[in-house]
Amino acid sequence: MRVLVTGGAGFIGSAFVRRAVATRPQTRVTVLDALTYAGNLANLAPVRERIEFVRGDIADAEVVDRLVAGADLVVHFAAESHNDNSLRDPAPFVRTNLVGTFTLLEAVRRHGVRYHHISTDEVYGDLALDDPAKFTPETPYNPSSPYSSTKAGSDLLVRAWARSFGVAATISNCSNNYGPYQHVEKFIPRQITNVLCGIRPKLYGAGANVRDWIHVDDHNDAVWAVIDRGRIGETYLIGADGERGNKAVLELILELMGQPADAYDRVADRAGHDLRYAIDASKARAELGWAPSYLDMRAGLAQTIEWYRRHEEWWRPGKAAVEASYAEVGQ
Repeated sequence: MRVLVTGGAGFIGSAFVRRAVATRPQTRVTVLDALTYAGNLANLAPVRERIEFVRGDIADAEVVDRLVAGADLVVHFAAESHNDNSLRDPAPFVRTNLVGTFTLLEAVRRHGVRYHHISTDEVYGDLALDDPAKFTPETPYNPSSPYSSTKAGSDLLVRAWARSFGVAATISNCSNNYGPYQHVEKFIPRQITNVLCGIRPKLYGAGANVRDWIHVDDHNDAVWAVIDRGRIGETYLIGADGERGNKAVLELILELMGQPADAYDRVADRAGHDLRYAIDASKARAELGWAPSYLDMRAGLAQTIEWYRRHEEWWRPGKAAVEASYAEVGQ
């Protein structure tokens, strides 16, 4: 199988590529990535000689058409994905998440290529902290930021191209990922690297906001399950029943790193900060026979912390710039 992975130098996409090379040796992988700040060729270093890498923009129709024409499958990870950045400047989110997805869809339509679209649970908005409900594939979209609204728009484009033009597409909406190689701007690696740098971690507001956490390897195993066994035109939600409040996650990180539970500072809450995400992944489990391997977030976080301890050369060069960016807005 010839697989084109967009955004394959990013956090989740590179984990997908590394896993594909390790577990599917007959798969030929081509990565298309613009190498913006969130893309990093070092993420692909373990498999660099076994893949083809193309630096390019998913909104570049000529580049996309050439690569899609040589593929059997497109897995679309590429996205602008950081909520805080979308609040500062929404324009790149519109271009990448909407125009880029449109460009890919037109290419797979022309060439009859199978397409899988990676999305987020943030398209559904948020839930009340005391609400027992979880997101399902039938939950109405209710995005609350430029990031989540452009991801919602990209999902709807995929649904329309599948229905109107017969594109062989599936969609997966996943909960919050964590694991090795995640950019230090994100919540969990920011706190881990703060501790490693001797900086007090930062917690938004009261830290009551709840996320449904999943290890990146579990996410990507589920993506392959959708590709292999999912029904064309369907949406599958991917989650590991990992609901935890931000305060609880931070305190667990501190515990695992031998720090006092209160060794952090509170900062102003993020604008439009969603309260709670929760995924009902029963459809994926029942139809695809998939289940997460990391059933205990403690084990997954311990593995992640150890990776950051051992790979300072990967994250330290960009750490100061990230903290300076947060400091500008008091976070």
